[in-house]
Amino acid sequence: MEKRDLPVRVVRDRTVRIKVIDDCGLACTFCHNEGTPVTADNRGRTPLPVVSGPGRTGRVSVYAETNGVSFLSAKMRPDMAFRRAVRTVARAFDADEVHLTGGEPTLHAEISALVSTLGGMGLVVGMTTNGERGSQVMRACSAAGLDRVNVSVFGTTAEELLTVQAERFGSARLAETKIRAARQTIRDAVSHGVRASVNIVVPGTDHVERTVRLIESHGQYADVRMLSSIQNQAESSAAIAEVLSRVGAEPVLRTFTAGTSDQRTLYRALGGRAVHVKRLLPVRLPDTCEGCRFNNDTDCQEGYYGIRLYLSEEGTYMLGVCIQRMDLCVPVADLAESGLAAEVQAFREAEVRRLRREHDTAA
Repeated sequence: MEKRDLPVRVVRDRTVRIKVIDDCGLACTFCHNEGTPVTADNRGRTPLPVVSGPGRTGRVSVYAETNGVSFLSAKMRPDMAFRRAVRTVARAFDADEVHLTGGEPTLHAEISALVSTLGGMGLVVGMTTNGERGSQVMRACSAAGLDRVNVSVFGTTAEELLTVQAERFGSARLAETKIRAARQTIRDAVSHGVRASVNIVVPGTDHVERTVRLIESHGQYADVRMLSSIQNQAESSAAIAEVLSRVGAEPVLRTFTAGTSDQRTLYRALGGRAVHVKRLLPVRLPDTCEGCRFNNDTDCQEGYYGIRLYLSEEGTYMLGVCIQRMDLCVPVADLAESGLAAEVQAFREAEVRRLRREHDTAA
């Protein structure tokens, strides 16, 4: 579906993902939970790493059993320690943008205060959410300076959502409630001036019909982003190609985020809808990833996607570079001595030069 003469844009990665909360009201069977175990299901279970679940919540974290994680994540608060940790990481990696993740950020009672705090530090603030409480918090988050929101949506019906939920998730009535909440979050974001996009994971060809319906349902309000499944990328890519054909999509622009595995293409579908396709490239950090046991063509599913900030239950802010290798996390206080910032910065600049040379583009 992509033309050889498609315009290419190369941008530097200047984003930090911040896991502000672990709680979530969904129990998606494909969730990586930013690499950390589900805190509510594993509190008090030692030693770490622990079994990822599902526990009483029904939630899972698909890499936690094998990624060497040594901490449970805690809820961040807009206090001095939070500002200090974010400032340290942003300066070390020359970041000007943060993206709030979880768990589910809209469940955080102080989510608008976190947005305001980060905006006050001169950072652009985005959020990924399943929309559980978006309608309750979107006005306040918009007033606090939220720039954009990515709403993860899996289905248009309760039956579709239930296919990817743990058995303990609950009833079709609960699933329908979650679908309505996501839909309303998208509407509220747009009405309050927050840029909105809809994230749709496409696991395989049996999800084509569902994805087409989602594009038709939400594309009139927001951009749509199809994400390939990190666990089954070949089948996922084939399904995405079929969806693009079904909605009459034509490629417009290809964007590489230099210094990460993120590559995405913008399409225009029927009705002028903006549809983005995000694919992961086999990108590796030159030193950190060199001797990794996952550094091969089959086991490294995400590649180097960027940096992530966590707070452990012990109160230590941690920085990670891989959700499949959480044993690579370092305390933010030790960041300067770790060499990670210098490695990532040098790698990013090398990727900018390589990609611009390879695609003959200056920007």
